[in-house]
Amino acid sequence: MKTLALLTAGMLMFTATPAQAVSERSCGKPADVLNLANWKLTLPTGSDGHPTEIKQPQLAGYSVDPWFVGCDGVQFRAAVNGVTTSGSSYPRSELREMNGSNEASWSTTSGVSTMEIDEAITHLPAGKGVVAGQIHDKSDDVTVFRLEGSKLYVTKGDDAHYQLVTDDYRLGTRFKARFVAGSGQIKAYYNDKLVASIKVKSSGDYFKAGAYTQANCDNSSPCGAGNYGEVVVHGLTVSHDTGE
Repeated sequence: MKTLALLTAGMLMFTATPAQAVSERSCGKPADVLNLANWKLTLPTGSDGHPTEIKQPQLAGYSVDPWFVGCDGVQFRAAVNGVTTSGSSYPRSELREMNGSNEASWSTTSGVSTMEIDEAITHLPAGKGVVAGQIHDKSDDVTVFRLEGSKLYVTKGDDAHYQLVTDDYRLGTRFKARFVAGSGQIKAYYNDKLVASIKVKSSGDYFKAGAYTQANCDNSSPCGAGNYGEVVVHGLTVSHDTGE
């Protein structure tokens, strides 16, 4: 089965490709698609409270079908029955920002920190949503791009519906999500359009990208690998301007 693509209203549209079809293609490593030098990966596999974590230099040559696969984009998938981190009840196949071998940590009040993701959300867990990019501080998420059905939101703390970006998102639609943090404010952009401004002074911040499935076996059925959230990332860039 091939991925179908067409240009509609100036945006690239494509259908999600099943894992079997991905496996049959001549795909390389995710690191051939994205610069993963300053990232680590958390997967929905492992044991309870202790998901699989892949760091550099192993990450440079790593892939695992269907959770983390590189083709024309990098497929991130997390099923509802996946292993979770100790601080969450939801599974993820997600990158966490690093600074070399150390975990990245910055502030919204010092310098300017930017992440841009060229991505498409390709599958949702039954009746639930998926997070496809976020800023996290030392204790919790600060803001995320979150899809529920056809509604794409930018969140603010515990307010999951802080700003509606679009109520007509179609799975497979490729878009650009960008966060710009600085001067005690986070600005969120969708396809280069400013869609939300959040005043927040936080520290211990870092970027995350991939698929953070907002569902588990308690709130979404069936409880199995066929019920999952999935995001395909085609481009991922991060920059920090310290102002010095």
